[in-house]
Amino acid sequence: MKFEVSPDEENKRLDLVSSSAFKLTRTKAKTLIEEGKIKVDDKVFQASYKLKSGEVLEYFPTDEEEFSIKPENIPLDIYYEDKDLIVLNKQKGLICHPTNKNEKETLVSALLYHTKNLSDIGGKERLGIVHRLDKDTSGLMLVAKNNPSHLFLQKDIKEKRTKRKYLAICHGIIEENEGIIDTPILHSLKNTVKMVTSKEGLSALTRYKVLERLNSATFLEIQLETGRTHQIRCHFSSINHPLIGDDTYGAKGFKNNFLKQFKPKGQVLMSYYLSFTHPSSGEIMEFEIKKENYHPDLVKALELLRS
Repeated sequence: MKFEVSPDEENKRLDLVSSSAFKLTRTKAKTLIEEGKIKVDDKVFQASYKLKSGEVLEYFPTDEEEFSIKPENIPLDIYYEDKDLIVLNKQKGLICHPTNKNEKETLVSALLYHTKNLSDIGGKERLGIVHRLDKDTSGLMLVAKNNPSHLFLQKDIKEKRTKRKYLAICHGIIEENEGIIDTPILHSLKNTVKMVTSKEGLSALTRYKVLERLNSATFLEIQLETGRTHQIRCHFSSINHPLIGDDTYGAKGFKNNFLKQFKPKGQVLMSYYLSFTHPSSGEIMEFEIKKENYHPDLVKALELLRS
């Protein structure tokens, strides 16, 4: 679907014009722009980009809007729930919402089985989803049960009051005890499921701290300042330290003896800490996955890399 910017739309925001042109909510348009599914002259821009007359917007829709999402009895590891939100520990291997390749067995389907009270700000295929985790990333996630809570939590994330921390193991030894990766990223033109670093991309900032240097690998605590698609995976690949198990971002090219004994399914990456402001009470809520509940892939990798 294409749309040419008219003189009347000159200097208007990309998300605003996209919303009108493609019959989307502004929130949905912004999400699609961030995912690289709405481009301007075949380039990815931020939602706030001011358009020029004659530029061509192109929307790359999927079949998501036609999905008939059905509740599925998939177990959920719920850490907290009230009338406004759910905090859960998403299992590895579970995709957050339906796509044109994965319509069933999603977190949204599991949530619909658990409750009928979910926000619909992001569209019917993303009911309740405030922020996402990749299919093979496990850990703590926020789910909104109504639209006011969704908007509040979304703003909390945007204004950096929400704190999200991850545990990961990357290939190679990182010498600095802590650091920042501040490199824009965008969707690869060669591989639609992969992100790449590029000065033309969306701003992305990742903080990290070395917890332990292992046998040809490094155990890290990572904190997100932005929440781009595949941000952690793309950023560490860009500094030649891909996450163990993440073949999409170059881990296959690294050799490590422990991999002969253990082959993790997907990247060794877990969202282990989450704090945010409660939309109703204003209370600061904190959740952390304790060591005894770490994902088995992380536990097994640490055990073998320490031996």
